[in-house]
Amino acid sequence: MERRTIFGGWALPAAFVLPQLLLTIFFFIWPAGQAIYGSLTRQDAFGLKTQFIGLENFEDLLTDPLYVESMGRTVAFCVAVTLISMGVALLLAVFADREIKGRGIYRTLLIWPYAVAPAVAAILWILLLHPQIGMISHGLKALGIAWDYKINGTQAMIVVVLASAWKQVSYNFIFFLAGLQSIPRSVIEAARMDGARGWRRFRTILFPLLAPTTFFLLVVNLVYSAFDTFGTIQAMTQGGPGKSTETLVVKVYRDGVVNLDLGGSSAQSVVLMLGIVMLTVMQFRFLGKRDKT
Repeated sequence: MERRTIFGGWALPAAFVLPQLLLTIFFFIWPAGQAIYGSLTRQDAFGLKTQFIGLENFEDLLTDPLYVESMGRTVAFCVAVTLISMGVALLLAVFADREIKGRGIYRTLLIWPYAVAPAVAAILWILLLHPQIGMISHGLKALGIAWDYKINGTQAMIVVVLASAWKQVSYNFIFFLAGLQSIPRSVIEAARMDGARGWRRFRTILFPLLAPTTFFLLVVNLVYSAFDTFGTIQAMTQGGPGKSTETLVVKVYRDGVVNLDLGGSSAQSVVLMLGIVMLTVMQFRFLGKRDKT
């Protein structure tokens, strides 16, 4: 039987909702509205004169080859970060779901990287991969590999992908482990008795049951790689060398803060926001269909 709390008036429920409502208004609705308005205007470099230009900023974006290249680069970056972080996390979760000695310590150590700030994660990877002081880079040079992500665009992209994926592995690990532990042991034992072991059991039993968790993490990781990796990329490469690691969120910063193109930067923010809204709608529709079935 469902239990509900009934309030005698509207004041107390409103008081409970008001803090979250204010946070939503001031930190999402208001900035989003400002971005939409800014995307329809053009300002001078000093912000003294504003001119309404309609959709011209969006037209300039779609005809700008640099923006199209940045969009393709962002898609490749997001896919790489998502696949690596989710793949490694799932592998670690499968091993952590077993009865092993010290698994509590093992799980805790795997969760710790999620508490590291993106800029700090970038510094850690710089200490490992920097062409002059990095420990791993010295080993690569000893093997005859010319390693210098400061001037090699492909190597720079590899570095930011690895750093960004490493930062997100812990988050994915928590959800995958919780999903594995929610699977009834009777199902696993029945599969084992039927002869499904190892990879076959994971492919036919465990992974299909993790589908809702996997899809949820897929959307979350795409959003993370599109937005929250700015600190990592900015600290490691600043979008360089050239524009080889300039994703859309880095381009928004460059155009808006560095180049002072506030209208174009706002238009790019709106495009990013629409992309995230579409991903969220897909997530809710997918989960809603699974709940109905």
